Amino acid sequence: MTTLYPDIEPYTTHQIAASQNHVLMVEECGNRHGIPIIFLHGGPGGHCKPYHRSCFDPNLYRIVLFDQRGAGRSIPTGSLENNTTSDLLRDMETIRTQLDIENWVIFGGSWGATLGLSYAQQHPERVLGIILRSIFLARKNDLDWFYRDGGVKRLFPQQWQAFIRFLPEGHWDNPLAIYYDYLTGKDTAKAHAAALAWAAWEGCIISYGEFAAPTEPSEELLNAARIGCHYIFNHGFLEENQLLQNVNKVADIPAIIIHGQRDLVCPLDSSYLLEQNWPAAQLKIVPTAGHLVGDDPEMIAATVDATDEMAKIVNNLF
Repeated sequence: MTTLYPDIEPYTTHQIAASQNHVLMVEECGNRHGIPIIFLHGGPGGHCKPYHRSCFDPNLYRIVLFDQRGAGRSIPTGSLENNTTSDLLRDMETIRTQLDIENWVIFGGSWGATLGLSYAQQHPERVLGIILRSIFLARKNDLDWFYRDGGVKRLFPQQWQAFIRFLPEGHWDNPLAIYYDYLTGKDTAKAHAAALAWAAWEGCIISYGEFAAPTEPSEELLNAARIGCHYIFNHGFLEENQLLQNVNKVADIPAIIIHGQRDLVCPLDSSYLLEQNWPAAQLKIVPTAGHLVGDDPEMIAATVDATDEMAKIVNNLF
């Protein structure tokens, strides 16, 4: 079975000013003269991890990773000011220009897949190929699945009750608005409590209920929850069904879509629907996998196989 490539360190890092109030932490790994590929982490509010560098053959790829606005090592941490999908897409163009990259491959998982597909639809002339894992289309029904009646809460009723138990009665059927108020408000104690509950619910669904919920508040948890809720409450700052309606803009760009059959965060039908409307895309279903990559050998194998395959596909284009 395919495994991750050996651990590597960046050969250079950059602090790139994306706006008057945001500075992005960007790193480059692998082959300076290889196929440029940009890695887009999930979340929103997540960050790049060392093992992400090892999803790519360092002899073939010039690997670019960055922490999105307010996330990870980018500063100011947790900031929601000027932090929308349009801002992130502009950041990707800023990075591409400053690193003197003409065209690149896009790699994104979960929210990173949403962002990567949005970028490709806006700048198809800059994209050599696309690899998407666990696609999230940010439609109303995708959000309702996670946060409303009739969705995944039916599988975890106890954990759902824990998620909504401190919300005012009458708001239990639509908790996002209240969570947004709590996480972005001035009541620090309430914000930290909301962040703990937010992390516990997310972790439960990702891990099939095996997640050890955090019990101690932290700024890291609060920042991640605040950014995540900010984007989800605003439907990813995308129009309803935008990504499917604009798939014709990337119709001829080679794409590999990877999705776990057991993914409860982003159900498989999103990737299937996308593939059905994208002539150049191929969908690779991992029957035993859920949402995450790092601790799942089958998903690791599918991911690395996809990056290896994409290198062969675009090698003649680069």
